[in-house]
Amino acid sequence: MIHVDIISDTVCPWCYIGKRRFEQAVALRPGYEFQVGWRPFQLNPDIPRAGLARDEFLRAKFGGADRADRVYEAVRVAGEEVDLDFDFRHIPHQPNTFDSHRLVRWSETAGVQDDVVEKLFLSYFAEKADVGDQDVLVEVANSCGMDGDLVRELFQRDADRDLVMAEEGVARRMGINGVPCFVVDHKYAISGAQEPSVLTHVFDLAMQDKNKPESKAAAPNSQETAELD
Repeated sequence: MIHVDIISDTVCPWCYIGKRRFEQAVALRPGYEFQVGWRPFQLNPDIPRAGLARDEFLRAKFGGADRADRVYEAVRVAGEEVDLDFDFRHIPHQPNTFDSHRLVRWSETAGVQDDVVEKLFLSYFAEKADVGDQDVLVEVANSCGMDGDLVRELFQRDADRDLVMAEEGVARRMGINGVPCFVVDHKYAISGAQEPSVLTHVFDLAMQDKNKPESKAAAPNSQETAELD
């Protein structure tokens, strides 16, 4: 079993592309078993809880929509290669993503985490939904088979705020300052939406490690991180 933690943000286009490339890489290794967990990272943690109008966000981050278009061109091209059609110009709102990360955390317990992550990307990029809005997040939960009433109650109780903040803090202390980042078996960190061949190479390294007799005697907390940029 290969354990993969995918550190991402729910409105990050490169993370959506990275998800597709990861899925392609997994398909190239049908004999391997994977345990995947999605972990939180906010690219823009200072955005107000209610979010910002998209044009205001683009002015602050890129200097305006025209400059943003140039920055996003590489994203659009990479998206097309994995059958994702990004339409950045018509996204109306830039959300604060903290609550969406809480939903992702709860969805792991429900056994539908990958479905929820996929639906959040689809909702934001294709349906232009505000994934910072708790009503939208409850709808996402319902559509993925979660108990929407329970999710709404958890939001009302402000549940797991400290836990999600702490989990994101771990990623930042690891030196992660951009996403996606794929951490394989707590040992190899792959930064960026890498091509499937890069991911499969690391999968193979992880399996080789498991098959080494001496690996069974290794200290359980020993780590060796290889970053492939």
